[in-house]
Amino acid sequence: MAKTENAFAAFDFTKMMKDFDVAKMDMSKMFKDFKFPGVDVEKIFDMHRRNFEAVSAANQVAAEGMQTLARRQAEILRQAVEEANEAVRDMMAAQSPEQNAAKQAELAKQTLERAIGNMRELAELAAKSNNEAFEVINKRVLSSIDEIKELLPKQK
Repeated sequence: MAKTENAFAAFDFTKMMKDFDVAKMDMSKMFKDFKFPGVDVEKIFDMHRRNFEAVSAANQVAAEGMQTLARRQAEILRQAVEEANEAVRDMMAAQSPEQNAAKQAELAKQTLERAIGNMRELAELAAKSNNEAFEVINKRVLSSIDEIKELLPKQK
């Protein structure tokens, strides 16, 4: 039976913790002296760094999308308040109850159509933002799969 060397036996963990840079979260410094046979630890850390960068980028895209959505919602609300004020003024100017009822029916129809259009627009904005964030992650996952394949030992 062949004797295998214990990778942990000759490793100084106190040195590993001394090299750990908490501010930069550079864990590759911690593991630079830690040898795994056939494993490129540096490549693994680079791969995970790119994973974190992709998640950060996706979060940024999602946050920007939410800001766009919030701005549009605020604009829709402002328009709705202005239109409601105008509608109240128009109804006060109506000469007869029949005219008032006709104006109310038309206003209800316009309000419903506008609300459906606004909801559709907001849903499309949210979907666009989600798709953009998903695309960032999807590209990174596909790249990670290729990187993992490169890290695996080649079969002869």
